[in-house]
Amino acid sequence: MSHYDLIVIGSGPAGRSAAIQAGKLKRRVLVIDRKDRLGGVSVHTGTIPSKTLRETVLNLSGWRERSFYGRSYRVKEDIDASDLKARLHKTLDYEVDVLEHQFTRNHVDTLHGLARFTGPRDIEVATEAGDVTKLTADRFLIATGTRTHRPDNVPFNGTTIVDSDEFLELATIPRSLTVVGAGVIGVEYATMFSALDVRVTLIEPRDSFLDFIDRTLISDFTHQIRENGVDLRLGSAIDKIEDANGHVEVTLANGRHVRSEMLLFAAGRMGATAGLELEAAGLETDHRGRLSVDRKTYQTTVPHIYAAGDVIGHPSLASTAVQQGRVAACHALDTPTLPESPWFPYGIYSVPEISTCGMSEEEMQERGIPYEVGVARFRETSRGHIMGLEHGMLKMLFSLKTRRVLGVQIVGEGATELIHIAQAVLNLKGTVDYFVQNTFNYPTLAEAYKIAGLDAFNRMPIPEEYKVSRSDTKKPG
Repeated sequence: MSHYDLIVIGSGPAGRSAAIQAGKLKRRVLVIDRKDRLGGVSVHTGTIPSKTLRETVLNLSGWRERSFYGRSYRVKEDIDASDLKARLHKTLDYEVDVLEHQFTRNHVDTLHGLARFTGPRDIEVATEAGDVTKLTADRFLIATGTRTHRPDNVPFNGTTIVDSDEFLELATIPRSLTVVGAGVIGVEYATMFSALDVRVTLIEPRDSFLDFIDRTLISDFTHQIRENGVDLRLGSAIDKIEDANGHVEVTLANGRHVRSEMLLFAAGRMGATAGLELEAAGLETDHRGRLSVDRKTYQTTVPHIYAAGDVIGHPSLASTAVQQGRVAACHALDTPTLPESPWFPYGIYSVPEISTCGMSEEEMQERGIPYEVGVARFRETSRGHIMGLEHGMLKMLFSLKTRRVLGVQIVGEGATELIHIAQAVLNLKGTVDYFVQNTFNYPTLAEAYKIAGLDAFNRMPIPEEYKVSRSDTKKPG
């Protein structure tokens, strides 16, 4: 029986960063993954595949150039599923190769198989070959991520009715697509395939979607995707989904019907904790298979067992999972480290992109914070004209009391890159004055920060040190 300082279950962003951190601390660490290739959901079915697919779609469809050359413009006239997969597999192979090299360089051991707890500090790993390896450790990190939610009333068949994992293996590009669930995954895939001129219907049972995003941004985004051809059905509960021999028939609770060649069910994910037999370690999960942790240390209710990444729920981002894994490993191995920054960016890789950092206008109102808003449209920038951008906006929220920036929301081209300027200013407690004082490269989309900053600055109270005093003077004679 082998013993380790730290055993990590799962090799996604959280598990990867925790293992490498432990390796750099010269501890004996093992990563267990149920798949035969490292990387977890992020590399194989989640973040990397979906973002690679998006980039391929935008490049081959000529989407970014259509404002100049017309809606019929395409870089490649006939795009098929093999075109989308070619770049995808090349990217995934590269990601796995980099990860394997990082583990080797940092002396991280790996084992492929299904892990289950047999006691608080004991686990067994069953391999595909039928072997069972028994292991013990001082500390454990559960970073198993999530799996797709597959309700019994949805007749999944792997070809025309699929979940988000199966969707990546599509044999042909459908001429019409129904997406159920207007969460991040559903919105991303719906808008991607709309850019391929696929007729897309996006169904969401609730009356709103992406509720954590500023409503002004969602209003602008909704207008854009509808203009791009997405049929967005909000408040549309589903009564029945039928596999109708060659097409999919969806009956809505309001009596309407939606017919398409393919249906993607993307309404939620579950923590991938089934099979771990967590009860043997003294742990329980919630109704969605997720673990509860101390958000500063990522310790579970069992002090020597940690959890990080999507398996602990919100915000369920690859970027935050990396930070969580590092912090968890340092705490588990009694190594002081820098805490996580309070503000992190949220990116949605839809078409167009959405990215936010800090508070929304609705949050500012709920907290009773007096504020001012600054807005810039991408079409107001020279770079926007050069790129042919007809849409896109940047919105900033400033405290009237402290003048600090408290929230930034961006929708449009490059949003997920541009947001990092906001993140830096937020974490450094910068004010509206930063955007007015500083020079931005010209022409760039980042110049929108200057425009939005001035927009707010010109409506905000003038600081005492900048007020101009005019003494009364007597008129001559």
